[in-house]
Amino acid sequence: MVTATALEERLLELAGAVPDPELPVLTLRELGVLRAVHVHGADQVEVDLTPTYTGCPAIEAMSLDIERVLRAHGMREVTVRTVLSPAWSTDDITPEGREKLREFGIAPPRVRHGDGPVSLTLGPTRAHATQDMHGTHAKDTATEPVRCPHCGSADTELLSRFSSTACKALRRCLACREPFDHFKEL
Repeated sequence: MVTATALEERLLELAGAVPDPELPVLTLRELGVLRAVHVHGADQVEVDLTPTYTGCPAIEAMSLDIERVLRAHGMREVTVRTVLSPAWSTDDITPEGREKLREFGIAPPRVRHGDGPVSLTLGPTRAHATQDMHGTHAKDTATEPVRCPHCGSADTELLSRFSSTACKALRRCLACREPFDHFKEL
């Protein structure tokens, strides 16, 4: 494992502070798409960026914003590489990022427990809190409800599997009746 230099750490911090173009409430660090910064020489830097999904149209805007910020801080040559492996997952969103999504009115993705593919169910569109015989809520994303970011209710329904972006679904809370986006688990 190679240890980052102080300059690489600083440039990673600067690039990580760039807002996501589709969700400007989140930074690239909070979204978890910024993987690494490698300095080559005195003023050349290479940045590794993983899109939320292959073909994500925001990757170009992210790259341009990173280049602008790092050039403004003395880097003459900035190269942003798209890195597809390991693939980005909603597990990469930081706890701060999840809280910011909630405060912004978007239900954050549920935390996955375990590795492997995310199961896709095309069953009922309503989600209710489920409890086991001990009265505790289920912990896997297949049964864990999507909670309303406005009132916290687990009584929500799916209106559309796609919302303003492909990574979000449109839901409505049956308690407060407010519609909201849900950042889907990947």
